[in-house]
Amino acid sequence: MVILSKDPQSDPVSGSPTPGEDAAPQRSSRDATCNTRQQTLYNKKIERIRIKDYRMLRGITYLDHAGTPPPSATLVQKFTKTLQADLLPNSHSSATADPNLSYRKTEETRLKVLQLFNASPDHFEVVFVCNATAGIKLVTDAFAGIPEGFDYYYHRDSHTSIVGVRELATTAHCLVSDDETLEWINNGFQLDEKRQEIRTTLFAYPAQSNMNGRRLSLSWPSSLRRNPAHSNTYSLLDASAYVSTSTLDLSDPSYAPHFTVLSFYKIFGFPNLGALVVRKDAAHIFNNRRYFGGGTTDMITCEGEKPWVARKKGRLCERLEDGTSPTHSIVALGIAIDTHHELFGGMESVAKHTGWLARCLYEKLAALRHANGRPVCEIYKDPKSTYGDTKTQGATIAFNIRKADGSWVGSSQVGEDALKRKIYIRTGSVCNPAGTAHALGLSTDDLEELYLNGFKCGEDSDIKYGPLGIVRVSFGAVSTLKNVDEVMAFMIACYYCELTIFVRQVSGVWLDMEWSHTYVFLSREKKVEYIRLLSLL
Repeated sequence: MVILSKDPQSDPVSGSPTPGEDAAPQRSSRDATCNTRQQTLYNKKIERIRIKDYRMLRGITYLDHAGTPPPSATLVQKFTKTLQADLLPNSHSSATADPNLSYRKTEETRLKVLQLFNASPDHFEVVFVCNATAGIKLVTDAFAGIPEGFDYYYHRDSHTSIVGVRELATTAHCLVSDDETLEWINNGFQLDEKRQEIRTTLFAYPAQSNMNGRRLSLSWPSSLRRNPAHSNTYSLLDASAYVSTSTLDLSDPSYAPHFTVLSFYKIFGFPNLGALVVRKDAAHIFNNRRYFGGGTTDMITCEGEKPWVARKKGRLCERLEDGTSPTHSIVALGIAIDTHHELFGGMESVAKHTGWLARCLYEKLAALRHANGRPVCEIYKDPKSTYGDTKTQGATIAFNIRKADGSWVGSSQVGEDALKRKIYIRTGSVCNPAGTAHALGLSTDDLEELYLNGFKCGEDSDIKYGPLGIVRVSFGAVSTLKNVDEVMAFMIACYYCELTIFVRQVSGVWLDMEWSHTYVFLSREKKVEYIRLLSLL
């Protein structure tokens, strides 16, 4: 890794931080920050797993695990063997007295999901959906069916799919900070002050920001429940980003949200399936849902002046899983849960490993300086979060890059540069509109002006007054310390002292002439380290 020296003018990873910047770590050698015996041994285990199970990653630095991780070969092979060996008929063709194999495997997997989150079947039900967004829509349909409507509060760090619920709410409000959220939870306030009665309210937020990985309080649902002012308030937790590298513990029903949504491919890479986990004491909300699909009714009439429907009144999954169940995906999920545990030793090990890697990269990026002492990266870390502390921070880093003269490198350009070197990252607003806008200092008026001038999310020209998107690096269960080195090699080669003027070869490593001018002043150890990093490219 990059070693700090005492002279910021000749040391690209030293110098005083600019106002608002995190101070560079005092020690950043691998032995000091990125090497413990336990983590090193586990990292070697992951390296062996990659050789056997993740051949698609050979020669590739994959760091978009928050998008979706790659599936393991063992998972795919086990699933293929199951399909070849077992007949999986339509679960709706199952007899009540003698359920077919599809029905039995579906129920087995449903129980595995509850066990994955330490949730008791006495208090929770699992409804399979295609992804977290579908689970959110299912909850929204129920609230939208309430005759008097519903009020909606959502946190600024929410994913776009959480934000979209507001379009079906009677009134909606974005809670712009944790402090405002706590004020509302503790004191309560109505959006419509003229109303005498308290309208049914839905509060939604992410367990982890999908933008910068910062983790929000999991105690908010229980705090709401204890406050009489929120007696008719329900909580919806988007756990997709959180569960990708950590275990969500629902063992205490009084502490848990009423509704939890997640996408399993964020954890296992396959199958493309999600779940809505519902506290049973909140299941009555779905009585307001108007739509019904195949398999969710006991009787339907279609002719006559007043056609009617008798909906199923049993388990929630029987009432909400419209149409034919995705049996093959559900079977694959059961295999994925078992295989993931066999490979990685449980989510606690994954959480420690990915948190360690994120901390290593964060400290190196925060320390990286141009020759004039200017930071190369502006990192969008929440002041309350700490890399390496899995309670406050996930394995995601969001940042932008500045040139030596202080100007910005567009996030889309960084994405293109990375892809040329087979480094897969995510750039743009990453489907987190308010969180990204806040990090970049963009107001509602700024965004409206940009849109009216033709700018849209995903455009290549994402620099105007400042950056309009971010660069996101996210680690997963199969990430290794080598990935950290590969990112640093990429950063040094492409953005340190703007290696774009002239290229020449030094000790087998391609270096820019301007950069090599600084290079000659570095210590021998630092030269060796930079050559090692750049050789990874």
